[in-house]
Formats: sequence, structure tokens, C-alpha cells
Amino acid sequence: MTPANVITVARLLATPVVVVMVAMHGAGWWPFAVAFTIGATDGVDGWLARRQGTTRSGAFLDPLADKAVVLSLLFVLAAKAEFSWVPVGLIAAREVGMSVYRSLAGRRGISIPARNSAKIKTLVQGIAILLALTPPVTRHGYVLSMAIWVAVAMTLGTGMQYLVDGRRAAGLREAA
Repeated sequence: MTPANVITVARLLATPVVVVMVAMHGAGWWPFAVAFTIGATDGVDGWLARRQGTTRSGAFLDPLADKAVVLSLLFVLAAKAEFSWVPVGLIAAREVGMSVYRSLAGRRGISIPARNSAKIKTLVQGIAILLALTPPVTRHGYVLSMAIWVAVAMTLGTGMQYLVDGRRAAGLREAA
């Protein structure tokens, strides 16, 4: 277990805590603080991994943690009517679909590395979630709606980039 992997596992373990907080009490400063900490430590574990060397387990766990945090919080926020289910469903479909796509491509020996735009996408999703957890903002549904739809646009846009990357990598592999 590298320090980066320890942080990633801690993020995974903290996710159910914040989900239960939101499910039971809704938006608030405590859920905001926990979610913010989970998001901030995503950057820390990435920085540590780049400095100390990446691992296969980290390469698997980090995106898993990102998806677990984002999707579980989006689901609970939709259940609490902070977000509409439509954008949450679109984000969930893209996240699950891309995970399956990258896994199937990997089985064929095709690597589709993470793009910087996908990292920005995760940040935008996190900002939308944090806005929905911020008590003064929850009274402004139009702000939350705009934030989640910007996240949807980024999410679907990066999904299209990955599909293009995968097709290009498959074409290069077949040409070789």
C-alpha cells in the first residue's frame, strides 16, 4: 500500500459516511466539509502517485473511487430532489459505459489513457455536488440546475473524446 493508495482507500471509505449524512439530513456544512475533503484528497493522491510512482492497484482504485464518490452523491442528491434524475442518469450512463468500454478495450490490448479534460470533468462534477451541499445555494435551484447541466456537457464531451481515442488506438493497433 503506497501513501497514494491509502488516501484513495480512505476516500472510498468516507463515501458512505457522507452519503448517509446527506440522506438523513440533506445539504449542510458538515456534508459539504466531508465531500470537499474527499475531493481535495483526490488531488493529493494523484500528486503523490506521480511523485512516488503509480501502481496497478492505484490505477484501478483511483477512478473507482472517483466514480463511487460522484455517482453515490449524485444519486442521493437526486433522491433529495436537489438535482433532477435526468442529468444524473446521463452522467451515470456515461461513467458506467466508459468503464465498460475501457475495460473491453484493455482486454484487446488497447490502452485509452486518462485525458486532462476528464480530470477537469471530475472537478466540474465535484463543484456541482458541492454547490448542492452548500446551504445558501440550495435555495437557488437555477444555480444547481445550471451546474449539473454543465457537468453533463463536460461528462458527455469527454465520453466522446474517449470513444474517438479508442477507435484511433484500435486503428493504429490493426495497422501495426
